[in-house]
Formats: sequence, C-alpha cells, structure tokens
Amino acid sequence: MFDGVYLEYPYVLSVIILFIACEFFCKMKLPSFYFPHAAQFMQKGVSSSNIPLILKYLGIIMMIIALSSPVKDEPYELEPKKGHEIAIIIDASQSMQARGFDKGDSSKNRFDVVKLIVGDFINKRKSDNMGLVVFGAYSFIASPLTYDENILARIVSQLQIGMAGKYTALYESLAQGVNLLKMSESKSKIAILLTDGYSSPNIDKIPLDVAIDMAKKEGVKVYPIGIGSPNEYNAAVLLKIAEETGGVAFGASNGDELKAVYEKIDELEKVEIKSESYTYLNYYYTYPLFVALLSLMLYIYVRNKNGSQS
Repeated sequence: MFDGVYLEYPYVLSVIILFIACEFFCKMKLPSFYFPHAAQFMQKGVSSSNIPLILKYLGIIMMIIALSSPVKDEPYELEPKKGHEIAIIIDASQSMQARGFDKGDSSKNRFDVVKLIVGDFINKRKSDNMGLVVFGAYSFIASPLTYDENILARIVSQLQIGMAGKYTALYESLAQGVNLLKMSESKSKIAILLTDGYSSPNIDKIPLDVAIDMAKKEGVKVYPIGIGSPNEYNAAVLLKIAEETGGVAFGASNGDELKAVYEKIDELEKVEIKSESYTYLNYYYTYPLFVALLSLMLYIYVRNKNGSQS
C-alpha cells in the first residue's frame, strides 16, 4: 500500500531537528526564585514513566511528517477503444414529415423512423467516438464526439422536425460534420449523411465542391444515404460525395431498407484509437496526522492522570 510513497515537502522534516534541539537548549526554568519549594511540589506530580515522553515525541514527529505531505503517484490508463470516429448527420427539414416510410406503421413519419434506426445504430457502436449534426435551413452540432452512446441516443430521441429550419442546407451540413471531426487524431473518420431531399438553392452557403474538398483534406470518408423515392433526393450528388471521399452511397425507400443500410455500415472495419495515460497524487498525510492527534490526546490524558494521583 505504501510502496512508492514520498514526501511532497521533505524540507519540512528539518523542523524535527529544531524540535529536538529546543528540547535540550530551551528548557523551561522552574519558578524556584519566586517560590522556593515549588520545584519539590512539581517533582511529586511528574511520573517517572517514559510513556508521556514517548507519546509527546511520537505526536510531534507524526505531525511534522503529516505537514511534509506523504504522497504517491497513482497511474491509470483509459482503456483503448477500437472503433471509428463518426459524425452522424441527420436531415430534420420539413420534408421529413412525410408518412408511409414504415410499412408496419403508416402513422409514423420519416423522422420518427430515422430516429429509431439511428438510435439503435448508436447503441450497437459502443466502441466508437460519435457526434451528431442536425440540419435543415442551417446546420448545428447537437452533440460533440463522445463514447457515451446512451447520452447520444437520448439526444437523437429528442430531436424535432424543423428545429433547424424547413429547408435543406445539404452541403453546409457536410462541412459541419467535417468540422466536428476536424480536431480528431484518429486515422478513421467517417461521416454518415442522411437526407431525403435536394440542396435548397440560395440556402446552402457552402458549394458542394468546397464541402467535398474539406472532407478529403481531413480524411473523412462519407457514407451518404438518400431516403424516400429515388426522385426525392439527388442520387447523383450523393454518389459524387461518396466516390470522391472513399465512401459508399446508399438509398432506402422504406424503414426496412434503411435499417439494412445501417447494418451494412455497422460492418465497417475496426481500428484502434490511441489510449491515454494519466497520473494523480494520492495523499497519505491523514495517517500520520491521526497517529499524532491520538498520541497527543493520550499524552494529555497520562499527564493529567499522573498529576491527579500525586
């Protein structure tokens, strides 16, 4: 337990030498000049036992050791994760209100189905560092990168249609996803871009080529997913994004197909993410401090007891 313990302030131990020197050279003079018989009276009340002396020295020395702060370096290491760093980009524009995407429940709109499937995908990817981007007329980062899949899945479940506007800033959302992954040092960066529409003219502030160049520069592999009927989204644009970034473009006309798409992406090869090591100081001053307080309390008790018996 105490292996590797050292003193944070070792120079404080010099006070022990000062204390011992004071014991020899700074002795209190008995008031015999004023009360000639006081010395004999005081000698009767002092025990010949060495226990009080031992307790006093032990208490003082332990207190000085506590002040010198015994500590121990306790290293710990975060477990290395194997997985990808993934930006999940979700279209929350007004067109996601369309119903009939779930064959089993026509009352659900596209966004309801997407949230369920994406949430299930997140819960399966326990070793990935994932973040979330939501877009409509503009895009924003709903969650930074995190290994906590429970928090991320909860955020997805609380998303609402139109929370980023009713139009589709498709290329801006891709650039935002790249920015989310920009600070990552992982060799495997992935963006999963889901949309059900075309980029809205005069709304998208970033040109397609610029967004693609950003992804290529940061080494982000993009997997675009178009949902709905083939004429509802720009398949050619999604294919271009995938080909130029090294990803694969997908299409899904219903919830079952979309679930199969995410299962396909789930088969991506794992890569090891660098683990991090840390060290914290574990303080042990409480142990000598406890011994010091106990010794001094016993010292006072013994002195009082001997004095009362004399």
